[in-house]
Amino acid sequence: MSMPSESGSQIIALGGGGFSSDPDGPWLDLFVLDCARRSSPSVCFIATATGDAPGYIEAFYAAYRRLDCTPTHLPFFGRTPDLGSAILSQDVIYVGGGNTKSMLAVWREWGLIPLLKEAYLSGTVLAGISAGAICWFRQGLTDSYAHDMVALDCLGFLGGSCSPHYDGEADRRPSYQRLVLSGQIEPGYALDDGVAAHFVDGRFHRAVSSRIQARAYRVEVRDSAVVEEMLPTEYLGACRE
Repeated sequence: MSMPSESGSQIIALGGGGFSSDPDGPWLDLFVLDCARRSSPSVCFIATATGDAPGYIEAFYAAYRRLDCTPTHLPFFGRTPDLGSAILSQDVIYVGGGNTKSMLAVWREWGLIPLLKEAYLSGTVLAGISAGAICWFRQGLTDSYAHDMVALDCLGFLGGSCSPHYDGEADRRPSYQRLVLSGQIEPGYALDDGVAAHFVDGRFHRAVSSRIQARAYRVEVRDSAVVEEMLPTEYLGACRE
């Protein structure tokens, strides 16, 4: 079942799942493609957060070559192509998981971030999982460091903060809530594995999932207490089966 593409600038943040780890079908990947501005979209995978891990890139191609799109990837640890041509011609840019802090450092050194912003404003869908989800927000909850999970300043294309893997890693929920309550990280969105939060023109639009029980949450402080609000989340498998 195909959904119409959205107008406006779009970001799709995946808390977990997708082509690399979702056993329940390609529903999140199909959702990303359905949001593109044209059918059979071009899709560029950026695996900087894993140092362009060959296995990760191969998994992307293995999954997306089976879908109705034209996949490619943008390397930073081999011969890097002209970034303007590589980025501004894409309908979808999909950023993989890994070490967010290292990824952002590489992007800044190469001058990629202004091109991502230009693509975003021109109608390219920006998507990503884990590191590739939190990077679009003003802040993200990261495990890029060897010690406890911490707040990381990110790109700021979206306001607030984000935590992926909310139900998939034991420390995620308590760490995010503690940092939101203390003011060390801005209020924001928490995403279970298998959930994608869709933002249009900088505003939360909807949440979808590939797993029946997976949910998205808004986490903020009210009356000096942290509040976790469950957001309506559409199960994609039901409309595809």
